[in-house]
Amino acid sequence: MINNLTNNQIVIKTENVSIFYGAFQAVRNVFLDIPKNNVVAFIGPSGCGKSTLLRCYNRLNDLIPNARVQGEITYHGTNLYDSRVDPVEVRRRIGMVFQQPNPFPKSIYENIAFGLRLAGLTDNMDDRIEKSLRKAALWDEVKDKLQSSGLSLSGGQQQRLCIARTIAIEPEVILMDEPCSALDPISTVRIEELIYDLKAQFTIVIVTHNMQQAARVSDKTAFFNAEAGEGGSRFGYLVEYDDTLNIFNSPQQEKTQQYISGRFG
Repeated sequence: MINNLTNNQIVIKTENVSIFYGAFQAVRNVFLDIPKNNVVAFIGPSGCGKSTLLRCYNRLNDLIPNARVQGEITYHGTNLYDSRVDPVEVRRRIGMVFQQPNPFPKSIYENIAFGLRLAGLTDNMDDRIEKSLRKAALWDEVKDKLQSSGLSLSGGQQQRLCIARTIAIEPEVILMDEPCSALDPISTVRIEELIYDLKAQFTIVIVTHNMQQAARVSDKTAFFNAEAGEGGSRFGYLVEYDDTLNIFNSPQQEKTQQYISGRFG
């Protein structure tokens, strides 16, 4: 069971979290709080554990053999990895938007209705679908072709459809793993504008390799780096976490300054 403390300022707490795949340690000793109705960006070079940590927030790493989390991740005070917590409920409250748009091979309407039925939200189906498409800034473009395949949409529209599908089941948190990396610049702008609008109702955590994007859309930024551990394997760790303006204008750590100035990464 997950507590319903929706007016708690900190939604997710990450306390001394390390992540392992078998004997391999992918992420080491992360402390990080996600505030309510903020956009938090994870930046850093490839292999530093950004997406690995992100997927722990809704327990998607449970689906990977030998993956385990050490430390504690809490959602409104509830340990997400407590044996009494249902991972399906976690994923309903903490939704995910992936790097590649992944609409179902169904109509635009059914892409959203499918998730609503699974969540038991079957009342006022038409209204729920219209509301989610409006929130995803897609309604005006698809309202006359709701029975057309979701796969017939452009890449940017498909990603907004996936966002509409996620928010239709009324999560509190939306995780976004490189949501614009497969999109053209115009579609990227639309998604960034959408992120800005959605944070009034949702808490958003976004992984991005695009530092300019992090600077544009986020309230807080976490910079991760990777170092060689024992045996030469690399592990990710959190270097610095602060308000985005501070990270980009006056970082406290030399590694952060080096990364945002393009000296590595």
